[in-house]
Parts: sequence; C-alpha cells; structure tokens
Amino acid sequence: MSKIEVNTVEPQCGTTLTLGGSGDTVTLGSGASQSGFGRTGTVDWQTGSIKTATFTAANGEGYFANTTSGAFTMNLPSSPSAGNIVSVKDYAGTFDNNNLTVGRGGSNIEGQASDKVLSDESQAVTFVYVDATKGWLVINDMNTSQVPSFVAATGGNSTATCGDYKIHTFTGPGTFCVTSAGNVAGNNKIEYLVVAGGGGGGGPQGGGGGGAGGLRFASTSIAPLTYPAKPLAGTEITAAAQAYPIAVGGGGAKGSSGSGGGGCCSQEGTSGTNSSFSIITSAGGGGGGVGQAPRGPEAQGKNGGSGGGGGGRAGSGTGSSAPATGAPGGSGNNPPVTPAQGTDGGKSRTTGSPPNADRGGGGGGAIAAGSNAGASTDPAGAGGAGGGFPTAFGSNGQPCGSFRYYAGGGGGGLDGPPGCAGAGGLGGGAAGIKDSTPGSNATDNTGGGGGGAGTSHPISGTNGGSGIVVIRYKFQ
Repeated sequence: MSKIEVNTVEPQCGTTLTLGGSGDTVTLGSGASQSGFGRTGTVDWQTGSIKTATFTAANGEGYFANTTSGAFTMNLPSSPSAGNIVSVKDYAGTFDNNNLTVGRGGSNIEGQASDKVLSDESQAVTFVYVDATKGWLVINDMNTSQVPSFVAATGGNSTATCGDYKIHTFTGPGTFCVTSAGNVAGNNKIEYLVVAGGGGGGGPQGGGGGGAGGLRFASTSIAPLTYPAKPLAGTEITAAAQAYPIAVGGGGAKGSSGSGGGGCCSQEGTSGTNSSFSIITSAGGGGGGVGQAPRGPEAQGKNGGSGGGGGGRAGSGTGSSAPATGAPGGSGNNPPVTPAQGTDGGKSRTTGSPPNADRGGGGGGAIAAGSNAGASTDPAGAGGAGGGFPTAFGSNGQPCGSFRYYAGGGGGGLDGPPGCAGAGGLGGGAAGIKDSTPGSNATDNTGGGGGGAGTSHPISGTNGGSGIVVIRYKFQ
C-alpha cells in the first residue's frame, strides 16, 4: 500500500476537490479528528456503550439510555458552542415508568433555566445548542412507539367511570397504586381533587364559623369549560408507576361550652387536618373563635386552608359596655399556594344592644371569604361558598351528570335576638347556632367548616367535616 505525506491538498484547477472514487469509503485514522467540515445535523451513535446511570454527553454523540433499573440523568455539555448537537433514545421503552432527566449543564433548554424530563415510552430527542438566550433547542422529539398506552391504577373506591375516565375516591387514608403510567399517545396525566378537613365552630357566645379545608385540584378535561371552582385549577400530575400514599384530613372538633356562670372556660374550634396526594397537600381549615368574654387570642379565627370566623366578643365587658369592634377572622390560603386553596374568615361583632347580642364571623370557603357579622338586627356572618364541580370529575364517587360543591365555610353563631345565625357556605358548611338551639355538624367528606355556637352553656359549636381525595384519569 502506497503512502502520501503532504500538509495540504488543493485542486489543480477550479474549486472542487474529490477524495476517492465512486463506491469508495474515506475514513480517518484511529484517534484522528476532523475540523472545518461542520456537522450535517447528525450524531455518531454510541452503540457500544448503553447508558444505565447518570453521565455527561459529548458534542456530536447520540446515546441509548436504558432506565429499566431506575431513573437517571444525562447532563448536556457544560461549555457548548453554537451548533453543538446531542441525541438520546429510550433503549428499552421505559422512559414512561422511569424518566430520563436531561440536565441543562448550566445553559438554558428552550429558553428556560431548568432541566427537561423525558417521560414518553420509546422517546427519541435531539438537542442543538443555538445561543445563550435559547440555549439548547429541541429539533426532533419523537415517540417511536405509536401504540397508545393509558394509565392503569388501583386503590380507594375505583368503581366509578365517566366516559373514558376512571375515578378513584378516597374518604379515608389509603394508597393509589399506578401499575401503568401510560404515554402521550394515549394518556399519562392524572387529575385530582384534594380537600382537607374543615375547622370546628367556636364556642359561645356567638362563636365564629369554622374555616373550610383547603381545596386544590387540577383538570383540563371536565365540562362545562366554566364552573365555580375553575379559577382554582392547578397543574395535572404526570403519572409514574409507583405507589402514592393518600391522606384524608379529619374535621376539627367543635368549641365546647364551659360549665360555669356566663359560659366560663368555653373554647375556640379546633382546626381540621391536612389531606394529601403526591406533591399536593391541602391545609386543614382554621377553627372558629370563641365568643365568650373576656377573651383575647381565643376570640380570633384560626388560620388555615380557609380561615375561621372571629368570635362574637373580643376583650372584656358585657352588655352595652362590650366592645363593638369584635374579633378578626383567620387568614386563608395558609400556607400559601398558587392558585389559592381558600379564603379568609369574617370578623365578629358585638352590638351592645340588646345585651349579649354577639355575632360570630363566618368561616372562609374555597372561593368566597366568610362574611363579617352585621350590627343591630343583621345576622351573624355567613360561611363562604366552596368550589363547585361537575361530577364528570366523579365527586364523592357519584355518577357523572350532576353538580357538587366542596369546602364551604361554617356560619357564625348568634347569642340572643334579634337577627339570625349565619348560613353555612355551599360545600358542606354548617349553619351557625342561634341562642340555645342545637346545631348540625358540617357534612363529612366535603371539608366544610363547623357552625359557631349561640348563647352560653350547654350549647357548643359544631364539628367540621372530614376531607376527601378524588383522582381521575383517562383509561381507554
């Protein structure tokens, strides 16, 4: 074999240089590299090294990633130049169960300073680095498996369906177990409704209504397109084949009545407890403030998913000497999330005439704050309205076609005439109590707030309603 050693090869005439003849193969020596030719939008596929653990990609290379044993990360080059290219392909068709994370390597991906998660079965993606603004852009994102796959799962009451959607309802703790995560050709998204337990109503006199349990949900598929809870919609969850623990919050206990003269030692309502699914936690509703004077912080409604209403009297004094300012309601959406999971409780009021005409504030609801208590012959504060859903979402496991509300605030109590106790909010909120008439608890599995107590012992407030978790997904 002859050998030619030169530094430069140039055409004898014209501008075209031909290496080899038709049908020949031109190769670079082992370990040699090329420059100046540029890339044609292709990569060199690394078939001899199937990736099974986190690694850093190199410019011009394509990789087969096998996530059968677990999810891992492919980090893009940390100092890319314009035109750099990297590709990756799902080797075993397992990206839907065990995702591959593409680490941005310090550069943007599609203009965002965040990593990209590949979660589709048999997915193949090519990244090209463009500039510092957009960073790596996806020029090809293909699911080479065209067979639709759908979510399949067990847990809770899973007998309800609505069209192509299956509904799992949890009225107590349990486990939602995903056995198939689906894919984008079919469905891999999970919709949810997570409602916490409502707060208990405050004790006499004129106890505040309990705040509703926090309400969080996500759904892009339910109709009609507009309904009362629609502004609260968050982001659906991408399914993964795993077990998801479910917690369903209990309703808060009522504020009890004291046994001494004037209702001594009465109590504020207890806050409800949290409900949760996956990364979603809804906070228990705040308990209603106690109405009996003299009171300090106990008269204020408690913070929570929705805030409890203020108790009927704040500070010392009775009759015409009682302060008319009342006590504030608790703050809703506590802790804060976006969209907000609830609203504030209403303020209480003491009229001073006739004596002991104390009015509790209403507990906050999912979409409306609790009302402030009125003066003179006005009623106590009403509970705020909860979120309304078409039951195509499977609310409470009911067949699709009707309409349900969740997370209504409890009504404030009224100590003595004139006026009325506060109404409970739509969504299971209990009405407040007037005078010494016994009241009803908030509706269980709605997250409704309990009603505030009326006059002094032996009448107490009423209990908050327990929460609920409903999960919905397309199964066919």
